[in-house]
Amino acid sequence: MSRTNFDQLLQAGCHFGHLRRKWNPAMAPYIFMERNGIHIIDLHKTVAKVDEAAEALKQIAKSGKRILFVATKKQAKDVVAEKAASVNMPYVIERWPGGMLTNFPTIRKAVKKMANIDKLMNDGTFANLSKRELLQVTRQRAKLEKNLGSIADLTRLPSALFVIDVMKEAIAVKEAKRLGIPVFAMVDTNSDPRDIDFIIPANDDAKDSIEVVLNACCAAIAEGLEERKVEKADEKAAAEQSEETARAPKKARKDEAKAEAEVAEEVKEEA
Repeated sequence: MSRTNFDQLLQAGCHFGHLRRKWNPAMAPYIFMERNGIHIIDLHKTVAKVDEAAEALKQIAKSGKRILFVATKKQAKDVVAEKAASVNMPYVIERWPGGMLTNFPTIRKAVKKMANIDKLMNDGTFANLSKRELLQVTRQRAKLEKNLGSIADLTRLPSALFVIDVMKEAIAVKEAKRLGIPVFAMVDTNSDPRDIDFIIPANDDAKDSIEVVLNACCAAIAEGLEERKVEKADEKAAAEQSEETARAPKKARKDEAKAEAEVAEEVKEEA
């Protein structure tokens, strides 16, 4: 069954593209028609592409890998933060820190610095600081939290990137391509889809449009995580069962030897 349908996408306004004069010719295969100078996206193709992307995201989540969501535009921030957090995935909704992927160890150092400040605050080390010094440290902590708080648990490079508006997040896409990380993206009619591995042709400016696509993709990720949990439980149960099976012959031999010893003891007593 399809993860989304034509009517849902139509109602959310996913079909509205940009003005004809702003279009990117590479998006021609995904454009249905032009109306009043505005390109209309072919939603039948969008449905197929959402399903394709959702299935790939599900497999990534099922294998225990991380997907980084990127959306720094105003209308996408809150939706992306909510949906990514619901499936426990990292996200970037403030300014994209240049070199976040290509210079990942430096970003990790900044995240560790934030953790160290928390540790020092909790153990009372900062109690002897002056008001001014304490204010500086607090501001630094707040700044780090704002920019990197949502990726604090990202200990290694993500296995995929999910981007809203490839033009605005061009640096993130370039870094991902350089490292061979697959990119999933909502691509509007004014964007270049050639660097995107999983294209979802849709309006990337409307909140409703972004939400309906993310709902389908995050539902697939949640399914992948659930299947992974079930598989792990099954593996654990199978391991316990095989251990029990291996232990059974030893127990049987032990019981047999005990029975033989008891019989021998009885014979000895009778004699």
